[in-house]
Amino acid sequence: MNIQDLNEKFLQAKNSQESDVNALLDFAKKAYIQNEISANSYRQLVRDLEALGAESPHEKELTSSNLE
Repeated sequence: MNIQDLNEKFLQAKNSQESDVNALLDFAKKAYIQNEISANSYRQLVRDLEALGAESPHEKELTSSNLE
């Protein structure tokens, strides 16, 4: 699965196109937890989305804490 496939899956599930990479990362995580995508696909999607600037909420929290 690639980002385009994930975006199409998001469109089918949510009836809207998603341009926010963080929302796609959350959607990929949910799909992985629900066993809808494989671990290999999930890891690749995470790498690709992070390369586009996606951050998990936990990572944002850590980054914010380090800046204070």
